[in-house]
Amino acid sequence: MRMAVFNQKGGVGKTTTALNLAAAAARDSMPTLLVDLDPQAHLSSIHGDAPTEAHNSVFALYQDNRPLQDVAIAWPDIGRLIPAHAELIKVDSVFGKGPTILNRLNAGLQALEVEAVEECVLIDCCPFLGVLSLNAIFAADRMLVPVSSDFLSLRGALQIEHTLKALEPVLKRRIERRYLLTRFDRRRKMSFEVQERLRKQFGAELCETVISENVAVAEAPAMNRDIFAHQPSSRGAEDYLELMRELRSARFL
Repeated sequence: MRMAVFNQKGGVGKTTTALNLAAAAARDSMPTLLVDLDPQAHLSSIHGDAPTEAHNSVFALYQDNRPLQDVAIAWPDIGRLIPAHAELIKVDSVFGKGPTILNRLNAGLQALEVEAVEECVLIDCCPFLGVLSLNAIFAADRMLVPVSSDFLSLRGALQIEHTLKALEPVLKRRIERRYLLTRFDRRRKMSFEVQERLRKQFGAELCETVISENVAVAEAPAMNRDIFAHQPSSRGAEDYLELMRELRSARFL
């Protein structure tokens, strides 16, 4: 199973969700391969010991067609990481947009899966629609879209839905997706209003689980930790465990 975690809007919890969902899956005996496809490399930074050279990152897949097995590193208590590098920002301009480059990640993961034990693959996408995000979409079986509980993020979710529908004729398949409300504050009426509008728009594709606004979730990345390593009894840890269970129950993870 391969899942892309994608949103074109920043600050919605994309990287945080990829990390904590992977950590939750690992606690349910599901090892995870995290792929950092974001030139900002926030996920790799949280790891704390990712290589700093571009040739030891996922960039080498695009530059030299280097096998992903060569750049994968262990992530204790989670699984493995394919780290990112700032050089990824050059992929659009240097390597073009032909079918070979658009399917490079898919081919790389296929080769890796032949060699590896069964893993859940979570891809932390580039936050804008270009070659890297298209690579993730072409490689993934499904997509999780975090949406912050505010009206600007709601508008962004509608734009993503439009984008995915436009891509489906090219892919010749429907992109299975779920929308996830993050930064949900039960003290604010707006959170419930956004949730209701998303439910009307997306129906069963909106996750029942919401990720609450939580200090521990915000703190953990600064300490190079997932939420379970940081504060396992926090509301944030409970929310991500519940999300993992919901997605597994629906066979979405």
